[in-house]
Amino acid sequence: MAAPTISKEQADASFSKGLEGIVAGETSVCSIEQGGLWYRGYEIHDLALHATFEEVAFVLLEGHKPSASELARFKGELVAERPLPAPVTNFIESMGGSLHSGRAVPMDILRTCVSMLGHLDPDSQSVEQAANLRKAKRLLAKIPTMIGHMQNVIDGKAIIERERGGDPTLDHAANLLYLMTGSKPAKEYARVVDVSLILYAEHDFNASTFTTRVIAGTLSDMHGAVCGGIAALKGPLHGGANEMAMEMLKEIMHDVGEAAIGTKAVNDWMQKAFDTKRKLMGFGHRVYKNGDHRAPILHKLGRTIATTDTKNPGGHAAIKWFDLGEQVQKIMLDKKNIHPNVDFPCGMTYFTMGIPVPQYTPIFVASRMSGWCAHIIEQHANNRIIRPLSRYIGEAPRQWNG
Repeated sequence: MAAPTISKEQADASFSKGLEGIVAGETSVCSIEQGGLWYRGYEIHDLALHATFEEVAFVLLEGHKPSASELARFKGELVAERPLPAPVTNFIESMGGSLHSGRAVPMDILRTCVSMLGHLDPDSQSVEQAANLRKAKRLLAKIPTMIGHMQNVIDGKAIIERERGGDPTLDHAANLLYLMTGSKPAKEYARVVDVSLILYAEHDFNASTFTTRVIAGTLSDMHGAVCGGIAALKGPLHGGANEMAMEMLKEIMHDVGEAAIGTKAVNDWMQKAFDTKRKLMGFGHRVYKNGDHRAPILHKLGRTIATTDTKNPGGHAAIKWFDLGEQVQKIMLDKKNIHPNVDFPCGMTYFTMGIPVPQYTPIFVASRMSGWCAHIIEQHANNRIIRPLSRYIGEAPRQWNG
């Protein structure tokens, strides 16, 4: 039976800028509501407390909670796929000058690396479910390796674990930190990053995921769809918000000084931002109006690291960022009734751990790859091209030679 059609007039009546409030499709991958966030029926607090990122990625990609043997098999598949093809590693090394000059940023490098992998993957042109699942695992495994190698180049160091793509005894999150630094991370640090990956893994029809589904809806390939997702996530109104939130806090700290935390000076800075209608990053959410369920989970973990870690990995007294951040949060809530989203505590948490700010959004990719690929697989399996209508606001009909 053909799908029902609606008239242009009916479509005009349902117009919503930015598609806000519009249901654009169906999914069994994720549900976000005012009352919670669920991945295939598992609530996010439950997952953050009891699961690992590999288990969550398995649930998203393979559709059910893994048994012990299934998880061991899945982790082995990821470890085997961690190494990058030589052309991709060579490209990353060749971009050192562009990264240092600012002509290129890590998200751009990541996007190009994924595109290169599409040329080298034996399943690249297939949209069959089995091929898509194989590609999803390869991409999930290789993104941390790309990030690590890129950071090595930025730091002017030799590539760490060029042949293996890391230490096969380390889990996804710990291996990511190891590849970036060359040091095996403390258990507490690895767990915080692991939880952050769980929190960022999936979030319904957000801008980047919807982008991947639109591309997949044309029956284009997974690598192409993921490149589109990375380009969408790069934007400061989406994935780049965690970087911009931290840059905002650094600006406040610079302007008011550390001694002014907790005083009227921070309130004055915020009031000036309100008066000039400056957009403050890391606050508000299109869906969550009463607070992002993920934000307090990561805030608590980050503050614990800042409070208990005496090494100060970034060379700073980490707790001051949470003191400042909490004051900013309170001002936003008191004056604007706007809650922080997960990007706000993410910025502070990653900074506390010494993770370079330009890598925040690439790490987001290392997590969201699982969700993107789950949606691409779902779109290909039950496809209808995504083709909305528009509301025309241009010139009335007229004659060329009139």
